[in-house]
Order: sequence, then C-alpha cells, then structure tokens
Amino acid sequence: MTKDELIEQLASLEWEDFEVKAAKSELPKSIWETVSAFSNTSGGWIVLGVKEKGNSFEITGVKNGEKLEQDFINTLRGTKFNVFISTKQELYQFDDKIVLAFYVPVHKNKPVYFNHQGNTFIRRGSADQRASQEEIDSMLRDRAFGSKTAETAPETNRDSLSNTSLNRYRDYMARFNPNASYTRFDEDEFLNKLRIMENGKCTFAGLLMFGRREAIEKHFPDFRIDLVEIPGTSYTDAKHTYTFRVEEQENLWEYYFECFHRLKQKVDVKFSLTTEGFGQELSPGLESIREALVNMLMHTDYFSPACPRVRIFTNRIEFYNPGGLPKPFEELKGKDISLPRNPIMAKLFRMVKLAENIGFGLDKIDTNWKAYNSTVPDYQIEFDSVVVDFKMEADERVEQVSGKTSGKMSGKTSGKILELVKENKYISIPEMAEIIGVSERSIERNIENLKKDGFLSRIGPAKGGYWKVTE
Repeated sequence: MTKDELIEQLASLEWEDFEVKAAKSELPKSIWETVSAFSNTSGGWIVLGVKEKGNSFEITGVKNGEKLEQDFINTLRGTKFNVFISTKQELYQFDDKIVLAFYVPVHKNKPVYFNHQGNTFIRRGSADQRASQEEIDSMLRDRAFGSKTAETAPETNRDSLSNTSLNRYRDYMARFNPNASYTRFDEDEFLNKLRIMENGKCTFAGLLMFGRREAIEKHFPDFRIDLVEIPGTSYTDAKHTYTFRVEEQENLWEYYFECFHRLKQKVDVKFSLTTEGFGQELSPGLESIREALVNMLMHTDYFSPACPRVRIFTNRIEFYNPGGLPKPFEELKGKDISLPRNPIMAKLFRMVKLAENIGFGLDKIDTNWKAYNSTVPDYQIEFDSVVVDFKMEADERVEQVSGKTSGKMSGKTSGKILELVKENKYISIPEMAEIIGVSERSIERNIENLKKDGFLSRIGPAKGGYWKVTE
C-alpha cells in the first residue's frame, strides 16, 4: 500500500505530517518522541496499526484498540509531559483490523518534552530528532513572543543611545510622517512615549534600534546584520566568496539605511516626489524588497546565536531571519494578524512609514514582487527561522550584435537600447528609460557596458551629439 492509498483509506484525515507505528498490543516507547516533535514543530498524525515497508505501508492492526487509545490519552493528560496536550483521535476498522489515528497539534507553550527537558524533540523531514540546547532556548524565547525586547536592558541609560541616530530618526519622522504627535514632544517624552527608554533605562528594542555599538555589544556580543554580495548563483559557482560585505554599523537604524542603499542598486527604481515634496525612489520591486528588509529587522530573534543576513546572488536575493513564527504561516498570510516578535521596533518602523500598520506585510511583499518580476518570493519556514527568497530575472545574453559576441551584455535592456539608437541616434537617456520602462540609472549602467564592450559610442557632446552603433 502506498502513502496515497493509505491516505485514501483514512480519507477523513487532513494530512500534514504523519508517523506510522505497528503498536500491535502496546504503545511503542518512541511514540513519546513523536508527540514531542509534532508539538514543537508543525503538528501531525500518529497512526497505530500500520507498518512501513520501504516506500509502502501495510495495515497490520492493533489489539485492544480501546485500551491503547485510553493509555495514550491518559498519558498526555498525566504528569509524563510538562504541559497538557490535547489530541484529536479516530478509530478505523479495516475488515478485522483496527487502526488508531491521533492528531497532535503544534503547542503554544513550547518546548514540549517528557520526563525532563533533555527529552525535547523536533521534526526534521520524516524523522524525530533530539533538540539541541540552542533550539530549546529558542523555543523558550518564543514563549515570551512579543515581550523579550520590551524588557529594560540592565546598566543602560541615556548615554547608551546614539545622538546621531536619534536625530536622524526624528528628522525622518518629521519629513515622512509630519502629522505624528511624537514630532512635538521634547526628548524625554519622545523616548518614553515610544518606549525607547523606561524608568531611566533603555529597553532592549530601543537599545538595538538607536544604541551606541559599544553599549549594544555588552548585551549582544555578536550584534550585526550580515549583507553579502556573492558573484554567482550559489556559493559553489562563485569565483570569489563575496565581492561586497556591509561594514559594521552603530545600530539597527543605521543598518537599515546601509542595507537598503545596497539593495536598491539591484532593483530598477523610478524617481518621484511625495505629497510633501520629498524625493523618493519607488518601484513595486523596491517596495517589496524594502518590506522584506524591515520585516527581517522587526521579527528577528536578537537573542539567538544566529544573526539576520541578506545574501545577494546574481539571480536572487535571500533574506534569512532567525526566529520562528507565532502562528502557522498560512494563517499569517490569510489574515491580517499583527503579532510582531519585537513590537516596540515594529512601532518605531511604522511611525516613520517604513512598515505596515497591520499584519506581517506578506501580501504586500508578494503582490509588489509579482508586479515587478512576475514571480512571488519563496518562503522556507522552519520552527526557528524564516528564509525569503526573491528570484530575479536572469540576464538574457546577446550572442551577436552587429557581428560581435559578448558574454557580458544583458539582452533585456542593452538589446533594447541598441534597437532604439538604430531607430533614432539622437534619443536621450530619459526617453530610453520611459520607453523601456526602467530607471535612468539602469540605462546609464547598460550604456557604460555597451561602450566598454565596443557596441556603442557617443559622437559629440552630451547635448547636440548622437549615438553610434558599432557595425
């Protein structure tokens, strides 16, 4: 019997993950490991009376089905586990054979373990694995989801904060959210109302956002946001480990600007003015990337030994966010649920209009990237991390232009530039940008490559001159 055939036989079950066990007359000892693993990861079904044979299954049935059911439920309600575990159970009759199925949901109070904390298990693929101490610590922090960075940091005060970063933040708020009431507060009221400080001490959130690096590192010794550009589609095909790595910044506010400045070079943007008259560079792709960056900064578990990172490959941008989600991913995407891991940080980003007022911004990320790239990001969800992968359109290579060959030139934009120049040698860069639908910066970058590769030249001055395609 195949897995599909087994699922068809047990058609009433909504399959997510499952584990089969023979359990002829008694509960197997390994069942408690699976209960712990399902409770700590994504939930799943335990099916008793089924034997796995390679890639297929055999219904063997259980004896004393009612007793096994009661033994299982009573154990979960007893003192063996550190928390009460509720289950959904089903009994199936296949001819003269009885099969029991128990659904164990993901538990809100992780870690779930039996006898002692060392018996904490997580689900990896189709196997139950003993959780490491770091993974257990991560689950314990998740129990305090939304409150850890709201605590005050010992031995901190106003001098722990960077004046430069605070002034930059207040200026940014005045420019992009001038109607916010906080713009009228003096410094003390500003710091306390936004919970950057409380009772003379910095909150962990306030310290991470605006702190001086030396003060932050007393509590977070490996504090960093790791942005790296890799010259390849993966580490294996890259000639060098990386071509750029963001330098250490004072705090998260400074890291945001440094990372965003680098990211927007990878996405075509268009310049426009806000209603307040301020210049801004916007495109659906850039908005999607910005939302992902802010999401990462707001939802990272900063007490984790892992650090948030951005990897910029030639064909994709990958955001790695340490820390699990407070609810199943589908539920967060389907509803406007606002449960940020770091609520003070979330508010600080919202007050300068860099984050959504509700939800996790996942729909905004997907919709904007699809409008820009015709794809949606790929999400890889683990119980202690989230990876968001933005696929970028691979450069189309022009194999022959005017009888020459180049492996460097992008046919998608550069090819169109050559076509436009052939039609009108006096065409301007703004006109090309408007017709092709990319930024003027992108046109300029492609023209430089065309000149370098010998496909295009400029005759005469910028004004009054013309383009020439090399034949």
